[in-house]
Amino acid sequence: MKRDFLIIVSLLILLYNAGKAQQQWAIITAAYIEGNDTIPVIRLPELVVYAPMIFKNAAEERRFNRLVRNVKVVYPYARLAGIKMREYEQVLTTLGTEKEKREAMKKAEDDLRNEFEGDLRNFTVSQGWILLKLIDRETGNTSYEVVSEFRGKFRAFFWQSFARIFGFNLKMHYDPEANDRDIERIVRMIESGAI
Repeated sequence: MKRDFLIIVSLLILLYNAGKAQQQWAIITAAYIEGNDTIPVIRLPELVVYAPMIFKNAAEERRFNRLVRNVKVVYPYARLAGIKMREYEQVLTTLGTEKEKREAMKKAEDDLRNEFEGDLRNFTVSQGWILLKLIDRETGNTSYEVVSEFRGKFRAFFWQSFARIFGFNLKMHYDPEANDRDIERIVRMIESGAI
């Protein structure tokens, strides 16, 4: 009796598993009908293929490789700056008075300083210059506009003056078509996973 029960249970389990193996997994996708045919429409991610770089000399190749290395270091911080700026803009819209906004931005500045100041101090001058350009790319605003909007015009003027001493300009715009063509190419290659 016990043996018959085990055989029946084993057969039921076997039949259940065999039935599961025969199930087909359906893939749901968009489609359009043309005549009597149904044609599936599947969107593939964009694939960007770049031609190999041709350099005039070894110095130009070293300059480009150094730029690639610097952009790889700085780009995550620029992306994070864009994300944080959108978060802070949402927070500022919920606050009512100007005093609450100033306090919130002071707290945000202190939090960012505690989290990233050590990393940012280790950047080279070239990496700082690239970061300013990429912040403009990610946020749509120059660094001067970002500081002016969140910390006030006086502080923006102070940092602009300080930056000018070292040859920087916080008001410079990102130009992917001309001056910053190489940086844009590198960023797109990073985003597509090519480098």
